[in-house]
Amino acid sequence: MLSVSGLTKTFPGVRALSGVDFTARAGEVHALIGENGAGKSTLIKVLTGVHRPDEGEVTYDGSPVRFATPLQAQHAGISTIYQEVNLVPLMSVARNLFLGREPRGPLGLIDFRRMHREADAALRELGVRVDVRRPLRELGVGVQQMVALARAVSVDARVVIMDEPTSSLEPREVRTLFRVIRMLRERGIAVIYVSHRLDELYEICDAVTVLRDGRVVHTGRMAELERLRLVALMLGREIGEVQGEGLTKFSGGHDAEAEPVLRAEELTVRHELHGVSLSVRPGEVVGLGGLLGSGRSETAKAIAGALPTDSGRVLVAGVPVRPGSTPAAIRAGISLLPEDRKAEGIVPGLSVRENIALAALPGLSRFGLVDEGRIDRIVDTFMKRLRIKAAGPHQKVGELSGGNQQKVLLARWLAMQPKVLLLDEPTRGIDVGAKAEVQKLIDELADDGLGVLLISSDTEELIEGSDRVVVLKDGVVVEELTGDAVTEDRLMRAIATAPAGTGDPDD
Repeated sequence: MLSVSGLTKTFPGVRALSGVDFTARAGEVHALIGENGAGKSTLIKVLTGVHRPDEGEVTYDGSPVRFATPLQAQHAGISTIYQEVNLVPLMSVARNLFLGREPRGPLGLIDFRRMHREADAALRELGVRVDVRRPLRELGVGVQQMVALARAVSVDARVVIMDEPTSSLEPREVRTLFRVIRMLRERGIAVIYVSHRLDELYEICDAVTVLRDGRVVHTGRMAELERLRLVALMLGREIGEVQGEGLTKFSGGHDAEAEPVLRAEELTVRHELHGVSLSVRPGEVVGLGGLLGSGRSETAKAIAGALPTDSGRVLVAGVPVRPGSTPAAIRAGISLLPEDRKAEGIVPGLSVRENIALAALPGLSRFGLVDEGRIDRIVDTFMKRLRIKAAGPHQKVGELSGGNQQKVLLARWLAMQPKVLLLDEPTRGIDVGAKAEVQKLIDELADDGLGVLLISSDTEELIEGSDRVVVLKDGVVVEELTGDAVTEDRLMRAIATAPAGTGDPDD
């Protein structure tokens, strides 16, 4: 259905793709995997008309094509679901679902009643029940992802490209997604599936292509490629080396017996949080467990001053922090790595250097003059420490892969030398190699005495990386797991059996 031959694409100082051959067949789910920076995103952008190839040929439905714009590719029947939801936040759910193809009445005006009815039906088929008249921005990231999925499968596509589609979904929504993918496969639609979650790949994919450094290093049937071999291909290492080191870099427990560096007491946000309390000691990693919508991200934002609270307080080293003030939280030593790096983190038009130095600029200037030498030293230090892959510090961060953008954002906050680091999905959308690097870095930061609050939808990561786990449900702390109780079984049991949150008394 869709293939490329000898595809090459070069950006200033970087060869992103080199002689790539790739084929997606009708009625097949084809995994496209590789480390961040391997060329996956560039290949997708060439297939969908975002980039023009320097060399090579793209063939669609048996004929050579060269899409000039993503709209041309979409009209031809190629639909893409991006990792960062690519919709219009201010518009309603229904308008987003039918954007550019709204149903119209006899006079050519939009038939809103029909649009709302059909949008509601499309989402209910995916198990999503929301008011389709609400602005998209009022919904969680997971629900927005399901809206993007509903749009993609409703445009009569012949090829559907999914870039990390489960990164913001809870288990129930993942099962719904897989049901939809199987339905697409039965209809003869080609699905290109990008993910770093190996369990998903082996469950849903028929074929696999592995990219490394812009080249294809393997293509074949998914079931015939054992997991260790797959990881070794991605990393460019021997199987024995991967088997010996393992895939996770968490070392285990940390010595954290001092008084808490962070205390959150009875944090309450109407409709979101209801008396949430927790503490983090220096050198300790505390996990926040719970399903999507349980209040994990809201808790982190409330602590960081990004979400105004109705009551409660935050203390750092015993000193209260002015509520609802991000600058005050930063000055107190709290840094937040947000879940949505595109909307709330990076500035894509600025360089890697500018993005890393952004938060630290006030401390790097005197009488209005910025110390450029200190900025260069800081940027160089963190680019090496976090192994940020870029043409150089002056490359625009928007040109980097998602994983390297995440590293740039992490470097920005580490440059602030925080006392407490709040990590909201720090390995979301990051390949296994980069994920191991980030996990090892979290361990090192805790060993150096930093207090870490870790939010992760990856249960294994949360359990292996946390010394304690605070479990949330409906904005309420329902249990705290410590010691030997920090297990996946206990976490799942706490989430499943805990009573629902009490909510607001006047709801």
